[in-house]
Amino acid sequence: MTSDLFAAGPSPAERAAELRAQLHHHAHRYYTLDDPEIPDAEYDRLFRELQAIEAEHPELLTSDSPTQRVGGPVLDAFTPVRHRVPMLSINTETDTEPSGARNFDMRVRRALGLTEADPAVDYVAELKFDGLAMSLRYEGGVLVQAATRGDGEVGEEVTTNVRTIQQVPLRLPADAPPVLEVRGEVYMRRDDFDALNEKQRAKIAAGAKGEKTFVNPRNAAAGAVRQLDSGIAAQRPLSFFAYGLGEITPPEQGGPAFATHFDLLMQLKAWGFPVAEQTTLCQGADALVAFHQRIGASRDQLPFDIDGVVYKVNSLALQRQLGFVTREPRWAVAHKYPAQEQLTTVLAIDVQVGRTGKLTPVAKLAPVFVGGVTVTNATLHNEDEARRKDVRVGDTVIVRRAGDVIPEVVAVVLPSVQPELVEGGSVQGLRQAQPERGPVFTLPRQCPVCGSDAVREEGEVDYRCSGGLFCGAQRKQALLHFAQRRAVEIEGLGDKLVEQLVDAGVVKTLPDLYRLGLTSLLALDRMAEKSAQNILAALEKSKRTTLPRFLFGLGIRHVGEATAKELARHFGQLDRIMDASLEALSEVADVGPVVAQSIRTFFDQPHNREVVEQLRACGLSWEEGEPAERAPQPLAGKTFVLTGTFPTLKREDAKALLEAAGAKVAGSVSKKTDYVVAGTEAGSKLDKANELGVAVLDEAGMLALLASLT
Repeated sequence: MTSDLFAAGPSPAERAAELRAQLHHHAHRYYTLDDPEIPDAEYDRLFRELQAIEAEHPELLTSDSPTQRVGGPVLDAFTPVRHRVPMLSINTETDTEPSGARNFDMRVRRALGLTEADPAVDYVAELKFDGLAMSLRYEGGVLVQAATRGDGEVGEEVTTNVRTIQQVPLRLPADAPPVLEVRGEVYMRRDDFDALNEKQRAKIAAGAKGEKTFVNPRNAAAGAVRQLDSGIAAQRPLSFFAYGLGEITPPEQGGPAFATHFDLLMQLKAWGFPVAEQTTLCQGADALVAFHQRIGASRDQLPFDIDGVVYKVNSLALQRQLGFVTREPRWAVAHKYPAQEQLTTVLAIDVQVGRTGKLTPVAKLAPVFVGGVTVTNATLHNEDEARRKDVRVGDTVIVRRAGDVIPEVVAVVLPSVQPELVEGGSVQGLRQAQPERGPVFTLPRQCPVCGSDAVREEGEVDYRCSGGLFCGAQRKQALLHFAQRRAVEIEGLGDKLVEQLVDAGVVKTLPDLYRLGLTSLLALDRMAEKSAQNILAALEKSKRTTLPRFLFGLGIRHVGEATAKELARHFGQLDRIMDASLEALSEVADVGPVVAQSIRTFFDQPHNREVVEQLRACGLSWEEGEPAERAPQPLAGKTFVLTGTFPTLKREDAKALLEAAGAKVAGSVSKKTDYVVAGTEAGSKLDKANELGVAVLDEAGMLALLASLT
């Protein structure tokens, strides 16, 4: 009889399984629970043992092995993944104050038909992480696929990279359903981000080429997930939080049955997924307000970045009852916080002229790090806003990244204001004594680029350059607008070619286009002779156009396609339009005082008239005649508002169809709005329409309405 002392030990397969189980357990204790049971050295010893077994017995290597977190070979490209359950976006509450929480509760109660006498609605309040949305698919308890959100319908497979994230379970407990898709956020902790940048700076100092520091944790995390080389991804310290589900085996097929969203989150936590400890059950609006304030007060102390909080109706039955508005759930909302703010100094105030002629005062700032980027310029929006805030050269100001994108000056901090009393302020770099302030800001009444009159229309806050066809700042926009399909249409004249022509100084005004020769085109970068010949042919073809197309192509403010057609119909000839008085212009259908003044101002600029005459001299022509009868206007007097993205039509195409039928297309919803046409990702305009009871159509409904009028 053989002694137990000489009994055979576990087989390689058994030992590998045992090691995988131990390593999964200890990784969960360390990375998710932050409560390790063994020293790092012991974990490393077990890890190396498993690596050795798998190297000697490759057939024992499994996709859920902890050794697969270290990264694999470089991928050629990411594979598209169609989400079985779309990863829908959540509507954003635009009121960043605590009252935004009450707005959401009010909408939910109204949608559920609740009165003041009914009990409070139960919610789950969560953090809105500033990371990369991710969908993790498990089959038979094993991670088989990780995909980015993409456009909500189709994302990119990043499974190999996500396996490197220690907080993502590679295998689930035995009680997990056969199919489980977990939705969550990949992010990078602030301390991990700082450590990563320290390493990057060391590499740069050592002379490494192609290395750079990262701007903020969110970009660093997203860049790591989308690395084609998962070995690089494995070196980036990424983390994960779970907050919801995609596809899951239904209860009738053995899957779990959840009654509430909170129960769902707690089950995800039991299966090994990290759920933010700040996640809270809230009853009614007061509890949501308290959560918003509490998280806001501690936001800077969190170990990771957030840009708001999320509220969700807790009851899954009520979620189903509330349903969706287009592609956004009625039962959830993202409630953002005001953007981060810092103090800096105004060095100068310049005036920028935009592509459409808008004059914008811009504060030139002493560099300051705000919201993840170094800011040196901040918009003052317009003259009225600059004067209201009384921003002057030499001032210490609070600068904020409005919407986390466009920096803006929030307010001036006068010497009597102590910096520590300014919310979000910083005393670092603050001057000890305020120098003499500069003069009150006044926007110039002539364009700083071309010298044309800067005009402000009645009821508007912005000044605009009136030299649209002549102004250098508007040159590229003017060319692209003139050449577009719905205007004169010059095939092949797109953004890149216009950039080259203008930047090279070859084209300065519209008539210069028609003076182009083969030699000047061939001198452009990457311009082949065949392409140049095609451009010249397209220019020649475009010379024969129509009066409405030519008028629209001039880019006169407020003159869209529908108005251009009405002007051509009413006057019949371009010279009559150019010389028409305000009174005569106002007689045109749908041309009010503002549009009439815009037309008159445009043609009162001598250089605009000169451009028109030069275009004629270059050979552009169209049929002219006597005024024609007005076309039928079945939607005259009706106001439409467009919002969201449409399946087949561009927004401007939908607008043109409505205007051609006589409708007015407005930019905001009011009681006077007759219809709102909503596409995907429609936002506050759709909410406003529902609040006011305005009729809502989708693209198909709008087209059906137009078809019924013919």
